[in-house]
Amino acid sequence: MVHSALVEPLRRWDPEQVGGYILIGRLGAGAMGQVYLGRSAAGRLVAVKTIKVEFADEPDFRTRFSQEVAAARRVSGAFTAAVVAADPEADVPWLATAYVPAPSLSTLVRTCGTLSVPAVRWLAAGCAEALESIHGTGLVHRDLKPSNVLVSPDGPRVIDFGIARAAERIQLTLTRGAVGTPAYMAPEQARDGRHATAASDIYSLGATMLLASTGHGPYQGDTVMEMLAQLATRPPDLTGLPAELADVVTACL
Repeated sequence: MVHSALVEPLRRWDPEQVGGYILIGRLGAGAMGQVYLGRSAAGRLVAVKTIKVEFADEPDFRTRFSQEVAAARRVSGAFTAAVVAADPEADVPWLATAYVPAPSLSTLVRTCGTLSVPAVRWLAAGCAEALESIHGTGLVHRDLKPSNVLVSPDGPRVIDFGIARAAERIQLTLTRGAVGTPAYMAPEQARDGRHATAASDIYSLGATMLLASTGHGPYQGDTVMEMLAQLATRPPDLTGLPAELADVVTACL
């Protein structure tokens, strides 16, 4: 069964099929493109992400995308959504991952409120194991954030790993050096996306834990540049962080 609250109807201009997958609804949209719910001929449900034309037309994008997808397909941790298919050479490049019928952490907190301390620890442990799987293949996620963590009853799933770097050139232009989401981005990554390492993802994990337990991230602002300025000049805002989580969150940050 598909959790219909998570899926929106297709619009008249949406494609009906991508690769071998029939599209049956929309799961959302992100900086790089649209995300659809697809079904294989055998009935397997997948999340299909199509890449925006402006990325696909960037010089060398398809090569970088192909390399990152190949690395992402080697990730097999229990707390990730596995990449099952991709076509970097399609007119509209795409990739498909295992479908997880669960809300994102950002949606969960927005609609239900913050998580208890034990729930945050459970969430963080699963995300940390997911990052271990991702880093073990040589990848850096670069965009770990609450909307990229799906909260399933049998454990969180970290999604969207392995594709942020493929869009690095155009993202560098848009944010003057930053690849990722400023509210959850490590300082060294904000200064220059090429300096993102596994440690940068750990910072983002701490920022994500902060949101889960307090309802806010370490920095807040109305624009990307305001957020980046705060990141460069102010300590993170830990208001409301439970004492039981302070050590692990501050260690990550």
